Amino acid sequence: MLYEFKSKAAGTVVMTGAVGDRMLAIIGRAPSAQGVFTPEQLGAAIEALQTAITAEKIAPKLAAPDADDDETSDKSGKSISLAQRALPLIELLTAARAADKPVTWGV
Repeated sequence: MLYEFKSKAAGTVVMTGAVGDRMLAIIGRAPSAQGVFTPEQLGAAIEALQTAITAEKIAPKLAAPDADDDETSDKSGKSISLAQRALPLIELLTAARAADKPVTWGV
């Protein structure tokens, strides 16, 4: 499954199912094929992602899943941080918040 997070305020952010599931879990949402973040929910979603990024920087071994996971490393075996994964979504959420527009996926 792929997630396509969209907003009229910005472009589309595409994530694999596992990465999208992780982002939604961090934000406090159950993984689902469809959903929406209302403009009122965007601030809390951004804050949750930023808090998780900070936690990973402080204690990377505790915050990150198993390093052997395909979703946490690239083809060369380099680790891909949560910050790298979440930044496009944070930028989309921030743009949507500034424009007072929702962010949807699967709709």
